[in-house]
Amino acid sequence: MSVLLDIRDLKTYFYRRDGVVRAVDGISYAVYGGESVGIVGESGSGKSVSMLSIVKLIGGRGKIEAGEVCFGGRNLLALEEKALRDVRGNEIGFVFQNPQTSLNPTMRSGPQIEEPILWHGRADRKQAFDRAVSLLEEVGIPAPSSRYRNYPFELSGGMKQRVMIAMALSCEPRLMIADEPTTALDVTTQAQIVDLMNRMKAAYGMSTVLITHDFGLAVEFSDRIVVMYAGRVAEIAPTPAFLNAPRHPYSIGLLENAKMVRGRLNTIPGLPPDMTRPPSGCRFHPRCARATDLCREKVPEMSRVSEDHTVFCWHIEG
Repeated sequence: MSVLLDIRDLKTYFYRRDGVVRAVDGISYAVYGGESVGIVGESGSGKSVSMLSIVKLIGGRGKIEAGEVCFGGRNLLALEEKALRDVRGNEIGFVFQNPQTSLNPTMRSGPQIEEPILWHGRADRKQAFDRAVSLLEEVGIPAPSSRYRNYPFELSGGMKQRVMIAMALSCEPRLMIADEPTTALDVTTQAQIVDLMNRMKAAYGMSTVLITHDFGLAVEFSDRIVVMYAGRVAEIAPTPAFLNAPRHPYSIGLLENAKMVRGRLNTIPGLPPDMTRPPSGCRFHPRCARATDLCREKVPEMSRVSEDHTVFCWHIEG
């Protein structure tokens, strides 16, 4: 497989009065053509910020400090805003975390799907209308011609998420990024959305990145797992290897969290660090039973378990 997205030493910081938040602090990994990658980790680990950074959608006090993001042979971070607009929504589609706030409440659903098609000059208005209705049907919304005219408040949470997916697919992107696409949905609707995304990935032959803290969702959807902790990558592994033989203590702890023993969930001791004052060395060391002086003093180098399984830990042998 060829590399579609190559992230190299990406750093994104937020400058606040109480200090600098190192939200993403030197991450590197690739997404290959046609594959699904799941990015997992606790809230605040940098998952969403890293994906917003690749198309420079960091606002407010945020600043991309360093790194390269190569997509289709171009470094996206070096592009001017006009050139980036041609990438956003066209070559890279986004399904944002909360459709309740991501959809425009003053616009009907259909025209919101049409908007990127028209913006990127993919079709005229009649063709864009036909494409929007077709996409509504494709993502499983009944009576699409009628639902085209519905405002977001007239749709259920699951239907709003389907509209978001239709918008992301409208220009047939090469990469789709879905940020917590099943948040606030019931279990049955979550399963339907995951099934829909799998079918759309197969139908369009695109690569997908799923950002989630739900391990069941990540495992069901992804070919590879990227584990993030405190702004850095902890482990990258094919899904079977991640499930059967995780090597980073944090990855092991996250999987143990999903198990219930004698009616209780296992938990990782301690709390995620204050990212304005992150720990020295390995950022997981204050919560790690394996930690040594080396972990406290030096940032872990990459250890290769196999050709496609890498871990950032000084003690992967356990």
